[in-house]
Amino acid sequence: MALPCGTYNTRYEQAFAIFRTKTHWAMLVGLLVLLAMLPFVLNSYSLTVINMMLIMIIAVQGLNIVTGYCGQIHFGQAAFMAVGAYSSALLMNHFGLSFWLCLPLAGIITALVGILFGLPSVRVKGIYLALVTLAAQFIIIYVIETPLQWLTGGQWAMDTPAPQLWGFVFNTQLELFYLIAAVTVLMTFIAKNLARTRVGRNFVAVRDNDIAAEVMGINIMRTKVLAFAIASFYAGVAGSLWAHYTQAFTTTDFSLMQSIWFVGMLIVGGMGTIVGPILGTMFITLLDQLVLLFTPTMAATLPVLTVAQISSIAMFAFALVIIVFLVWEPRGLAHRWEIFKTSYRLWPFAY
Repeated sequence: MALPCGTYNTRYEQAFAIFRTKTHWAMLVGLLVLLAMLPFVLNSYSLTVINMMLIMIIAVQGLNIVTGYCGQIHFGQAAFMAVGAYSSALLMNHFGLSFWLCLPLAGIITALVGILFGLPSVRVKGIYLALVTLAAQFIIIYVIETPLQWLTGGQWAMDTPAPQLWGFVFNTQLELFYLIAAVTVLMTFIAKNLARTRVGRNFVAVRDNDIAAEVMGINIMRTKVLAFAIASFYAGVAGSLWAHYTQAFTTTDFSLMQSIWFVGMLIVGGMGTIVGPILGTMFITLLDQLVLLFTPTMAATLPVLTVAQISSIAMFAFALVIIVFLVWEPRGLAHRWEIFKTSYRLWPFAY
């Protein structure tokens, strides 16, 4: 990593530190203060959008681990969110467990399901692996709606109580924001450190060349299955937060289109980076809100358009953005961010 001018490493600990300079620490403190003050300057609708965006960031961070770092195509992340949501809701409703126990347990249960569907990744890759994860999306939703209908309620909405802590109930957008933001920051920090460990380096080695990685002594099966398990754990945590945030959800909240949106967010943000899922989720969420904002104006300006045509504008904009990024910026917004950081660190020199 390029360091700012005049900054040098004198100890090994410095080379592995995430925050190196006073500027880094100042930016971190500033970001945390901004997150703490954000709810007081936004209205309820904006806070709702941000809460949903933070939950999606967790899911996309998990997708980034299996796809961005390990190179395994995954089109079923929303279905694994459903596993986490239903697991958390059932554990709380039927066993009376606390939300603070349901949250990690939902991640663990989802990770076990992820291992089951991650085993085929040892034998297949590329488009065939994409079909396996696509099948997981439909299989999981089918199992929830039909064989387990007696437990989950099928297509009926599942009710979940709001999280509580020492008698304090998180039942407003403001209170839920602090809860969701704290979990998002924690999961992002874990992902950042995971990418710097031996496991993270194994993921990158398998992504770049799995045959060469196996020759170097990396257990390919364990690495690929572990990537699916970790990605599913993230999806389970995101699903648990979604269940207790909405307090009523159905399987339609975890559709195939939602999984495709997650992949699109990762493409736009940049695979194989920690900041990529954050930037990509923010970009796509803001794009969706802009489309919703200008749709009534477009309907009034162009009355020849039907309701179906107007409602498809969001999907058209989403597809157009994906194409633009794949052609002109395949490394996503994270690459632009890295260019900016390098320029800043080298300043006042040009190179």
